[in-house]
Formats: sequence, structure tokens, C-alpha cells
Amino acid sequence: MILVEMGVIIMSEKQKIVIIGGVAAGPKAAARARRRNPDAEIIMLERGEVTSYAGCGMPFYISGMIQDYNQLFDTAYGVKRDAQYFGREKGVQLYTRTEAKSIDRDQKQVKAVNLETGEEMTFSYDQLVLATGASPFELPIEGKDLKGVHKLNHPDDALKIREAVDTGEIENAVVIGAGLIGLEGADAVFNKMVDVTIVEMQDQVLPGLLDADMAEKLHQHMREEDVELAFGDKVLKIVGDEDGKVKGVETEKRGFIECQMVIMSVGVRPNGQLASDAGLEVGKTGAIVVNDSLLTTDPYIYACGDCVENTHLITGDKVFTPMATYANRQGRVVGDNLTGGNSTFKGVLGTGVAEIFEMKVARTGLGEQQAKNKGYNVITALHAAFDRTHYHPAHGLMFIKVIADKDSQRILGAQAIGKAEVAKRIDVIATAITFGAKIEDLSNLDLGYAPPFNAPIDPVVHTVNFVGNKIAGMASGISATEFKERVEAGDDMLLLDVRTPEQFAPKHFKDDRVMQVTLGDLRERINEVPKDKEVITICAMGSRAYEASRILEGAGFKNVKILEGGLNAWPYQLEFEKK
Repeated sequence: MILVEMGVIIMSEKQKIVIIGGVAAGPKAAARARRRNPDAEIIMLERGEVTSYAGCGMPFYISGMIQDYNQLFDTAYGVKRDAQYFGREKGVQLYTRTEAKSIDRDQKQVKAVNLETGEEMTFSYDQLVLATGASPFELPIEGKDLKGVHKLNHPDDALKIREAVDTGEIENAVVIGAGLIGLEGADAVFNKMVDVTIVEMQDQVLPGLLDADMAEKLHQHMREEDVELAFGDKVLKIVGDEDGKVKGVETEKRGFIECQMVIMSVGVRPNGQLASDAGLEVGKTGAIVVNDSLLTTDPYIYACGDCVENTHLITGDKVFTPMATYANRQGRVVGDNLTGGNSTFKGVLGTGVAEIFEMKVARTGLGEQQAKNKGYNVITALHAAFDRTHYHPAHGLMFIKVIADKDSQRILGAQAIGKAEVAKRIDVIATAITFGAKIEDLSNLDLGYAPPFNAPIDPVVHTVNFVGNKIAGMASGISATEFKERVEAGDDMLLLDVRTPEQFAPKHFKDDRVMQVTLGDLRERINEVPKDKEVITICAMGSRAYEASRILEGAGFKNVKILEGGLNAWPYQLEFEKK
């Protein structure tokens, strides 16, 4: 074991480490501990049959992008991560189908049972690691046990879904829940030529991850792909046929929706019962309380991965954020600290990325409403931009929203969506937030440029410059949602479209308050624009609208706003419903 006297680590008899959980955090802790202490006795218990699997790869297996199921369990060099692998390569004794039942903290022992044979076992430890993960919620509704009802939490689930859709008998699927896992599952079966309906109790996809205005753009894209979205609705029961197979779901608002498959994805809860039963502190989230060394309230027990609470780096709140990135990073920290290290895991920003129906989505930090709820003086900007120079044939369009505190000018969060490269932009902003960056700091970042990779001014920099212009009084924006509400309410305003007539003709707002004046003609025709009205400037992406606003304000106009993101970011119909 390891003894610490006067700050000095003293190695005595062979250290005994027991790890409960063998998916992500547990194996990472084991591997790191082994590298730091070659002589330790390391035992890992996993109640399932498979370990260290690529859970994030399951949707890609369902869709057919990954053909070989075994790739979910193999290393990058083709070796299966099973008991033999852990024994031979990692020096870790792995017990699969072995469930830890209780922890005796006084005796420093784990009581476990072999789920195949019923054999009871006792494992002594010097240090214990809880990496028990999280389990999916299961709705307590009629029909949840019918054939054709699936979760998407384990490779077995992915295998069953893939086998079902490959029969060709699944024409329609209903996905319950519009979180990340639900959307990735929907995308996976959709790519196998299955029609999909998503039922979500809240009024948008990715609630809590995307702001409503950003989610609307994703809704628009999904509807264009013929994905049915049932928001504000609730599944009452799953209906089966005489053979016990799914034939549809009954919802509160839409009634009966025919389908042959249901994927239930309504979130997960931390597996904290083992810790709670042992007298360890469990937080309000239901996850295990740990300090930044990932030590529990017992000095000999660590916890990591989807079973622990995390600290939000901006608010300081305790949050439950089950993500593979955190599990792997925390496993490494625990592996260090088990073997005399002094590593810490300070907290999270909730950074996440996904590709959903060919649309890339990314976010970090706080959303707009989340920031307002925390009392920040919130200012935001939404900007449409290309990820490369406009003349590069591979350029793609993205929409970035930055959330900042107007008083301190600190960056609080960001979201991005598009078919372009959004992930690296959110990673840049996540890095900036971690180091307490302000708007000016981001504006001054020295980011790489060449036409195949970026524009001369990165979209992140453009967006924070927009925030800076707002704070300086050089720009005032209006979101698509607010703009729609005000136009439909009949507000007296002028919608000044500054695109060319050729761009205006095929796509424009159908409203008698619209006036088209090409940006290059605006100075000459400025007397045609009424000064007694609020003016909303409109273009394709926002840059010309900004130029127009500066021209108008320079000519004495007092109430000018820019439609943020322009028509490219507009997620609604072009014809308004008058109220």
C-alpha cells in the first residue's frame, strides 16, 4: 500500500486497489494507476459481460457507418478489451458478470457476487474506486416490455436495434426524448431508411443544451429531412399486437402514432445506491459527492465518471453531467491520486458536440436563459459565417451564438450549429472561458488561417466583435424569435432588405412593411427611408445589414436594429401570421 508521512510517499507492502465499474472511468483509472505503480494489485469488477466499450460509437454501428460490431470493443490496434487483454497488457485482474453488493468501510472490503454462478466473493482493498456509471430512466408506462421497445445505453441495445432495422420490417420508429442520445438514435435508424417521429415533452430538441433560437434552426433542418417532431407531447402507452410486438404509441396530443419500433431515451440517473448504502455522501443530483481530487467522504474511496457530481466552472453549482470526456479525464486523475499523485479535476462547462441529420451541433458554458437565471447582465450575439473563405469550394455555413456578461465582459457560453466545422470553434471558446477570457481577449486570439481551413477572421472572432459592437453602441440586434413575434403583432416598423434585387426576388419576407434597397444604393436613396419608424435591416448573413445600420445611424436614424444571422439563420416561414 501507499503510506504518506510528513508529505513523503512511502511504499510498503503491495498496494491493493479495487475498482467497481469497467466501462470508461474504471479502466482509465486502472491503466493510469498501473503505469504509476507497476507492483500494485489492481482488481476491477464489472457486472456486465463486456468492458471498456465505445458507447459513443453505438449510433454509428446502428446506421451502418461501422460495419463490424467488434470494433466497439477493440483497441485502435485491433485487440479486444476483454479479461485477457486487461490481464496481459494492463496487469489488471478483471472479473466480469460480477456485481458489487456492499462495501464494508471499516474492514475495507467489497462484498460481491458472480451473477452467473451465484458465488459470493470478498475483495479487500487499500483504496477503492467507484466507477458505477449511470442507468437509463425507464418510463413507467404500459407496453414498455413489448418486443420492439429499446433503450440505447449498452452495445446489446445497439445490436438489437441494428438487427431489427436490417430485417427490413421496421418502416416507422418513434423516439421518446429529444436529448443527445435520443437524437443520435433517431439519426441512426433514419439513415437505415426508417421514418422517424420524435416525441418530446418540452418544446424543443436538446432542452437545457441549446437556446430556443438555436434549436429552431435545427428543427427547421430536421423537418426538411422529413423527421416528424412532436413537441410538448407525452407518450401515454405503447400499443402492441397479438404477438406482443409494437404497433404504435398513444400520445397525449397526437393520439396514435403507428410504428414498429420505439427507442426510449429520456435521460439517465447516476448509480449512487452502492455509495449511499455505504454511508458515503450523495448530493441533491443523486450523484456521489467528491472533492476536486475525486475523493469521496471516505479518505480511502474515490469516485469518477457518470456516478459523480461535478462543479460547473462558471456558476460553482453542483451538476450531473454524464459524458465520456469527463469519465476518461476523471479516471486519469483518480489513477494519479491512487498512486501518490496530486491531480485535480476542477469542474465542467458542459461542452458537447454531435452530428444530427448531417447538421453539426456544439455548445459550451451557459445558455442565454441559464445565464439570466444566475443574475448576469446578459448580452448575446448570433452571427452567420463561413468556416472557410467564401471562394473555397468546401466552405460551409455555420451559426454561432455567444453569451457574455455585459458588466464584466466575460464570456459565459456559446452555441454553434451548421454543416460547417463548428466543433473547433466551440473548443476555442471553451478554452477561453476556462481561463476567464473576456470579449477583447477572444477578439485578439491568434488563430490559424488558410483558405482550406478558415476565413481571415475566424467566425468566433467575428461573433465576439459583434458583441463588442453592441456594448459600444455601434450595433443593436434583434433575434429571429423576437422579430417574428413583433411583426406578427403588427408593430409599426420598416423591414429594410439591403440585398440585391436578384437575391431578393426568390426569397424574401412577404409583408407590406418590407422595403428593398440594395446596400450600394442606400446612401443615394436614404431620403426614401422614413425616419419616424423603427428600421430592421436585413440581408443574407448579417454583415450587409450591419453596414446599412451604420449608414442609417450616421444619417440621424435613432432606432435601427439588425436581424441577427440574416435570412440564412431564419428558421420560420417567410410569410407571417398576423394577430
